Amino acid sequence: MSDARFEDGAERPLRLAAQDSEDLKVISALVQDAVFPVTEMAWDAKRRQFALLINRFRWEDRARAEVARDFERVQSVLMVRDVQAVASNGIDRSDRDLILSLLAIAFQEAEDGAGHLHLILAGDGEIRLAVECLDVVLSDVTRPYRAPSRKAPNHPEDI
Repeated sequence: MSDARFEDGAERPLRLAAQDSEDLKVISALVQDAVFPVTEMAWDAKRRQFALLINRFRWEDRARAEVARDFERVQSVLMVRDVQAVASNGIDRSDRDLILSLLAIAFQEAEDGAGHLHLILAGDGEIRLAVECLDVVLSDVTRPYRAPSRKAPNHPEDI
C-alpha cells in the first residue's frame, strides 16, 4: 500500500484566499478537524504574519474516501496577513508535545474592515488575531497521505 498521490485523481493542491466572511466560511469548513503541534504556529510581528502548519482532513474528498475507506490528510499552511497582535486562551504554550485540533475559524469585524480572527480549538482553546483586514490563505504543501486513524472525524449531531 502506498500513500495517495495528487496525480491519482488529477487533483491539484488547494490554494484558497479569504478576504471577506463568506470566503472565510469555505476555509473554515476545509480546516475543520485539522491537527497541529503547538510548535507549528509562528507569528512574525515585523512582517505582521501569523502561520500554522496543519494536518488537515481532506473534507473535499470525503465522498470518494467513504466508498474506498481510504481517508486522507494533507499538510497545509494557514497564513494570516496584516496581523497586529496575537493572543491565546486555554493553550499551554510551554508544553512542546501538545497537539491542538482546529474546529473553526470566525471573524468578528470592527470598523473599517479591521477586527479579530478567532481560531477555535477543541477543549475550549482559542487563538485570537487582531487584524487590520481579513487576509487569510490556505495552501496545501504536501501530497495527501492516508489518515493515520483511517477514519473520518466524527461530530455528534446535537452540537
